[in-house]
Parts: sequence; C-alpha cells; structure tokens
Amino acid sequence: MKSLLKALFLATIFCTSISVYAIADMIVTFDEGAPKDRFTFTNTGDCNIQNAKITLDLSSSKSGLIFDVTGSGAGVNVFQPLEIVSGADALLRIPKTKDGDNQIVFDIRMLKAGQNFAFTIDVDDTMGGSETIVVNAEIEGAKVNFLQNNSSVSGFFDSNAGTTLPLPTCKTS
Repeated sequence: MKSLLKALFLATIFCTSISVYAIADMIVTFDEGAPKDRFTFTNTGDCNIQNAKITLDLSSSKSGLIFDVTGSGAGVNVFQPLEIVSGADALLRIPKTKDGDNQIVFDIRMLKAGQNFAFTIDVDDTMGGSETIVVNAEIEGAKVNFLQNNSSVSGFFDSNAGTTLPLPTCKTS
C-alpha cells in the first residue's frame, strides 16, 4: 500500500509539471468594400500573442497595390484613412500611414486567443485596371510577416484574398 501511494504521489507531481504545446495560427483576410476596404487579423490559435510585430506589405501584390489615405497623392478618386474598427486594445499604438504607402506595421501588445483586430482603409490598384476596386486576385502575392522573439514567419495572400500564418507553437502548461 505504501509503495502504491508513493507511485501515485510521484505520478501526480510528474503530470502537473508536463507542458502542453498548442497550435497557434493567424488568419488574415482582405474584403473589398466601397468606399472602405477591410483587413482582419484573427488569432485562431489557443494561445495569446504578445509583444509581436505584424507587417502588411502590398508591394509584392499582382497589381501594385497602395494605400490611398488622402485626397492628394498617389491614390485615385475616393480615399479613406486607416481606421481600427475592432481590437484596438490589442495594439500598442495606431500606425501612421501616408498616401501611396504599401506597408503598415502593427505593434501587438496582446491579441488573445480567438480575438481579432481589423481596420478599414482605401486600397488602390496602380497597374491600370479598375484602380478603385481591388478584386481578390489583385491582392494575390501581398505579404504578411509576423515577428515575435526574433522568430519570423510569413504568408502570402492567395487568389481568394486570404492567408494563414502558421505561428510557432506555444506552451499552455
């Protein structure tokens, strides 16, 4: 009986010290809208994302996409400044964006598991198509980079205007 109790005690100590690693992914989507386009970043993993940088880079998109945030500059017709529409509390600050920029960097304070942050802005095509309307395939090739603790992962938008970033696993204890 004494050895059974000792074995149960050791098993309890061992089991409570095991760490479980969870899958952590982020889904990024683009939705064309009039007059505002929308980007949504969703933490679909089981762990919170803390102290990270996310760079949205349109420079590698098929249609040379840019942000049109003022009435004068590189964009055409209607413009819309960057506006955080959900999850602003996840960000350290709202990034500054100039007309004609093709990159935005977001500093993440804490994006909880299951939470998203989204913003609206006007995106224009610079390749001569329908400049004010960006169809899904036009954003294909645009890049999202995630950086945390000197570890980086990137994803590229597909023809359905989305990408999934396979983030490093996290410890849930």
